[in-house]
Amino acid sequence: MDIFLRGLGRTERRVGDWVTRERMVVYSVAALLVHATILGLWAWSSAGFTSNSSYRPGTDFSVFWVASHVMLHGVPAQVYDYLAFGKLEQLLLSGYQHGGFLPWLYPPMFLLLVTPLGLLPFWLAFFTFVGASVAVFVAGVLRVSGLGHALGKAKLARLVVAASPCVFVCATFGQNSLLTAALAAFAVGWVERKPVLAGICIGLLAAKPQMALLFPLVLIAAQAWRVIAVAAVTAVLFTVLSLLVCGPQSLHLFLASADLARDITLEHGYRFWLASPTPFAAFRLAAMDLTLAYIAQACVALVAAAAACYVWQRTHETGSRAAVLAVATLIANPYVWHYELAWLGIALACMAATGLQRGWARGEQTILVLAWILPLYEFFNRVAEWPQVGPIILLLMLLMILQRVRTDTGSVQ
Repeated sequence: MDIFLRGLGRTERRVGDWVTRERMVVYSVAALLVHATILGLWAWSSAGFTSNSSYRPGTDFSVFWVASHVMLHGVPAQVYDYLAFGKLEQLLLSGYQHGGFLPWLYPPMFLLLVTPLGLLPFWLAFFTFVGASVAVFVAGVLRVSGLGHALGKAKLARLVVAASPCVFVCATFGQNSLLTAALAAFAVGWVERKPVLAGICIGLLAAKPQMALLFPLVLIAAQAWRVIAVAAVTAVLFTVLSLLVCGPQSLHLFLASADLARDITLEHGYRFWLASPTPFAAFRLAAMDLTLAYIAQACVALVAAAAACYVWQRTHETGSRAAVLAVATLIANPYVWHYELAWLGIALACMAATGLQRGWARGEQTILVLAWILPLYEFFNRVAEWPQVGPIILLLMLLMILQRVRTDTGSVQ
């Protein structure tokens, strides 16, 4: 491992640095223009988002909105009845067709969280959900990254985080990854000083449990026993409450739908692999046998988990802990869509702040920019069918974080 870590070189300040405070602001403004251009071309090619042959912005959010109507006016278990839910989508989204039926694949805990959305008209609910998600995400990222201090102005830091492609991709679909990433960021930021709040945030991730995959391991590595206890209690109470509201059969139906999604999407979904920056997706695109792909994914996941535990044991620095947790979670989890690269935004902000304040090591700026662009790459890849480079970039990010922690803690010692 040391041989690879040395390959990134010694941290030093150079005149030729091209990721600077001023340029980060310029890049962010340019990104906003690119995002606006993408939406404009998308609207033009789909006749103002009216063509039934293409998806619209808010596609995934439409599932949340329909499910909220079921919670308010129907039987919660209906969301797992694909036939009944499909009819409800056709009925409630008559003025907004998303290109076909989309199932509800979330646990009953998330049903509780989306319930209020049905109180608002679709577009008002969509923009409210996205706006709140972006605001919470930006607040969480700035809390753990220190980017506001690195850039000198909090307003500039908010612009840099909000303009990131990972935010654009998630917001376009109306997905919940900005919220889960925000929960993770706040949890890491509160582990030392506010363990109860940290545990509550982690427990709420039961609404999307695969994104909490590494939290138990890093908390054990950090000996954060109080956080673990609060997280466990919160998750149990959250689950019990959801079963009381939605009925115990909802959990059984969720597990059945998750099994179907695993078979159809994760294991045999070619279009999913193109948009999934995971080792498993790359292995399957390379025609690797399913069993071997799972074994290889497990091996890479163990490396990512070990790296995360190493960092959490070695340093108490919030930025390093948040960065490694976010990247390692994306690597270790085989079921990751492009919009879940919102978690990568945490690591990008943390490492950008570190580089601006302490100087860049060789290769760091290139890795950071590649990771910054990655969500757009994955966003277009279902059409472009380029090589799946996501795992390589994520592993380079993981290596960069390890090198930083090794260098910083070594210099302290």
